[in-house]
Amino acid sequence: MIRWWSRRPRARGRAPLAPLAPPVLWAAVALVWEMASPLARRADTPTRLVTSAVFCVVGVALALGAFQRLRRELRQIHAVAEAAQQVLLRPLPHRLDGLSVAGVQLPAVPGAAVGGDLYEAVATPYGVRVIIGDVRGHGLAALGAVAAVLGSFREAAHEEPGLGGLLRRLERALQRYVGERVRDEGVLGAAGSPSAEEFVTVLLLDLHPNGDVLVLNCGHPWPYRIGDGAEPLAAGEPLPPLGAFPLPDTLPVRRCARLLPGEALFLHTDGAEEARDAAGRFFPLDAVLADVAGPPRSPADVIHHVRTALLAHTGGRLTDDVAFVVVRDDRVPAAAPCARVPGQTDRGGPRPARTAPSSR
Repeated sequence: MIRWWSRRPRARGRAPLAPLAPPVLWAAVALVWEMASPLARRADTPTRLVTSAVFCVVGVALALGAFQRLRRELRQIHAVAEAAQQVLLRPLPHRLDGLSVAGVQLPAVPGAAVGGDLYEAVATPYGVRVIIGDVRGHGLAALGAVAAVLGSFREAAHEEPGLGGLLRRLERALQRYVGERVRDEGVLGAAGSPSAEEFVTVLLLDLHPNGDVLVLNCGHPWPYRIGDGAEPLAAGEPLPPLGAFPLPDTLPVRRCARLLPGEALFLHTDGAEEARDAAGRFFPLDAVLADVAGPPRSPADVIHHVRTALLAHTGGRLTDDVAFVVVRDDRVPAAAPCARVPGQTDRGGPRPARTAPSSR
């Protein structure tokens, strides 16, 4: 469909201007009347008043009609954008296997429904898996890479037993998308192509039923653990962003301290830490998160608090897309120490249980 339209640029270009044609044509008729018509040059006032009134009334009616048609078209476009948002960056489920979850994105482009940040959380046979990422650039130009990475994650998260295999699937999906963009631009991999330099920062999390947290980071900000306080969940040096360089043979999947009942993880993109106020001061994310530490608060409350503080700090003017995801452990504490989950490996969570053969 896109290529079919690309062969008809004139038809596509006329459509947005069509509602304006009647009032513009009427204005031209009025101008010709005033310059060429003998009645327009008559000295008697009643005739001039009547003709002027007729032109004004008809002109206003045509202008209002054009405005209503443009307004209907804008409503249709907005409805399509909202539908696309629900498919591309759908709302996160409120609960996943004993975890409370919430997420939000604040696009930098005014009026945009989605931007260059991405996130998702799904329950899989290997535990609850969460992704958050940030595509190079922001706004509508980044939506293709967002769709490629999220689409791959939603499928591979249920199939790959470890985060390493999941990340390699995301890398292949991004490479396919970049290759298609490069071919469409007609540069066939030229170094000067903007698409050839596409990359995405990605943070992958595995949250297991016993509270274990596995992390694989490609150039993304580390999340914060919120409990009695708020501290970064740093677990070593991250890999470069996905797509910037080939992935190494060995991927550093990190095992962090267990997420205890009532504790939460706050995931974010770098647009939050790099946001500035009118004086050029960075947003104090760590101090704002310290305000929500202590007694457990719902993920939605945490996001609302941080979002309000961020918009107040920047005066509502964001220079980059911002995304937040909060995951809180609401599982009931076990009476005895947690035992190792049967079949669990460092590459992922518990293996899916196999159905025993029937004795029949």
